[in-house]
Amino acid sequence: MNTKTTTSEYRLKQWTKLVQDRDNSGLTIKSYCESIGMAEHSYYHRLRKVREAACNELAKLEGGAAGGLTAALFAEVQLPEMPKTQPASVVPETHICIEASGLRLTAGSEYPIHKLTEILHSVIRPCY
Repeated sequence: MNTKTTTSEYRLKQWTKLVQDRDNSGLTIKSYCESIGMAEHSYYHRLRKVREAACNELAKLEGGAAGGLTAALFAEVQLPEMPKTQPASVVPETHICIEASGLRLTAGSEYPIHKLTEILHSVIRPCY
């Protein structure tokens, strides 16, 4: 292994830890960057590199080309049908409705919050 490869792998590990720390902090990216004295654009650069590496590893595991994913990834989500007597824009109080990036996620209030978080992470943070 050469020095350049070792350095790149080390940086990627550090950047992955940085992204995980920010996720676990509960802070916005702006607040997190201010708290550690990092420029926001530096954080976004590192986030992009971590995502690219993750997508490349996923492509390798799935037998895709080394340059990126060869097929789109989808997660099937089964949602209960809304009653026909109720307008589609109204969600019963016993349901949770989250809208982000033009997508709408509706689930029963008893649905485990960690599962909703997993679904949102897979939809909002796609590989690019």
